[in-house]
Amino acid sequence: MNRKIIVCLLTTALLSTAPFVEAQQEKKVPRIGVLRAGSPPDPFVEAFRQGLRELGYMEGKNILIEYRYAQGKSDRLPDLAAELVRIKSDVIVTADTPPIRAAKNATREIPIIIGNVADPVAAGLVASLARPGGNITGLSNLAPELDGKRLELLKETLPIATRVAWVWDPGNPALTIRLKKMQAAAQGLGVKLQALEVRNPEELDSAFKAAIREHAGALLVPAVMVNSYRRQIVDFAEKKRLPLIYDTREFVEQAGGLMSYGPDFSDLWRRAATYVDKILKGAKPADLPVEQPTKFELVINLKTAKQMGLTIPPNVLARADKVIR
Repeated sequence: MNRKIIVCLLTTALLSTAPFVEAQQEKKVPRIGVLRAGSPPDPFVEAFRQGLRELGYMEGKNILIEYRYAQGKSDRLPDLAAELVRIKSDVIVTADTPPIRAAKNATREIPIIIGNVADPVAAGLVASLARPGGNITGLSNLAPELDGKRLELLKETLPIATRVAWVWDPGNPALTIRLKKMQAAAQGLGVKLQALEVRNPEELDSAFKAAIREHAGALLVPAVMVNSYRRQIVDFAEKKRLPLIYDTREFVEQAGGLMSYGPDFSDLWRRAATYVDKILKGAKPADLPVEQPTKFELVINLKTAKQMGLTIPPNVLARADKVIR
């Protein structure tokens, strides 16, 4: 074959494949924005990352994750959410009402996946659990009756405790709903519930002083508040030898709590990864139902009980799903 013809054919072949090679090189790696109210380390975000790995996503290879933490300062959430929109996140993953609202206000187009939230319908985040509508869906830890159950367990474990403090943020609608349920349950159990309002780190000291002044016998802490103020709450409880009761086992294991009762939050966050997977494959948030928890557990930390000189009644211990010795 003529040398010029061969060169011409090779040149034509290279030119025809160039767009394909270029397209492969420029293939977009999905970018996931993670918006959190608290600070790292974050066991729930770790559970989410684990869920992604189980689905074949490797951070830095076939997926990118941008983390934004408000460090307990809720007024930073709108700017952080706007930043995740500005960098063109393909999906935003968040949890708890204030961060979700910040993300919702920042975008109506980018899908928002909820790792957990108490009642997304009552909070006005979705139209319904079955048909969320809009750009938000995910997981709900909706089980308000659990707060009453926590008070019952606390009363069984510490029968002499007549006053229980509860740390909460009145700017969080989900916690407002929970407060009403807890007040009713506390009244039925003959327990005085002391609601300590904390909107920012500066209000923690006054809340702690109020707990001491009113002689609180235990401290109940919602997961969202631990996420934001873990170190300060744990330090205060250790100093004053106050039993800490949490929503979820992660904080009993990692933050010295006496016990926890509630949904498996890590399981919810792992399941959030399946929503991201579906969204990246073309599903619409409006068509993906909000799922509720399927796993609940009672965890008791006997090491903490021993350090505080407490004896866990056998009937409570027998009901534990996990005992830390």
